[in-house]
Amino acid sequence: QVHLVESGGGLVQAGGSLRLSCAASGRTFSSDAMGWFRQAPGKEREFVSFISRLGVRTYYADSVKGRFTISRDNAKNTVYLQMNSLKPEDTAVYYCATTTRVYLSVNPDDYGGWGQGTQVTVSS
Repeated sequence: QVHLVESGGGLVQAGGSLRLSCAASGRTFSSDAMGWFRQAPGKEREFVSFISRLGVRTYYADSVKGRFTISRDNAKNTVYLQMNSLKPEDTAVYYCATTTRVYLSVNPDDYGGWGQGTQVTVSS
């Protein structure tokens, strides 16, 4: 059973940057691919980014491509999401989760171990 804790959220002005972290425990971290999702008030949880077990493959939602970068440090059992050029529409609670899928999945149902999330608020 994996336990995930997200951190790094906050309030930032449009155009600013944040770096989210997701610390994992309770399971061999490098066994699973990881994903970041976000959920804005009144909206469904949506896919943001995916990284494979060893970090070789990464994928992004079109809405964040070129602005966000996902990475992982398996020695530290942590996955990161560097968010640059933030926009008000990026405002949401951001979650990380694990998946046994080898290749990309954007379906939240394919993920587990959801953390409590970290709030990102981008002001205009």
